[in-house]
Amino acid sequence: MSNISSVQPSERGLHAVTGAFEFSGRYIARRLLDEDHSVVCLTGTPDRSNPFNGQVAIRPFRFKNATAMAESLLQGVKVVYNTYWVRFNHPLFNYADAERNTQVLFEAAKMAGVERVVHVSITNADPNSRLEYFRRKG
Repeated sequence: MSNISSVQPSERGLHAVTGAFEFSGRYIARRLLDEDHSVVCLTGTPDRSNPFNGQVAIRPFRFKNATAMAESLLQGVKVVYNTYWVRFNHPLFNYADAERNTQVLFEAAKMAGVERVVHVSITNADPNSRLEYFRRKG
């Protein structure tokens, strides 16, 4: 059974957080809820349990089609907080995939009229790092 759900935008607006049930995203979502914003979690695992007792709507990523993502995920969203990234390559998913998917997310946000995208990065990002994660984030 799917957890895909919706919330009505509050007077303070609708905000989307990628990975709102993960480490960084969870703190962003909690703060937004505490400030009376309505929150949507954009995720690749929409059937996960919702730690916010249904206060946060769950909607799946649709990276294969920016138009579909804009229409189904981002309509009415004022701000997108992007914590989406891949730390380590593995056989089914790598850094290049994450970069392409992030570009689709940004394109969808633009098409949907999102006012602001907050892209969360990491400390010590350096384009000259020997570690790919830090180098690509830099």
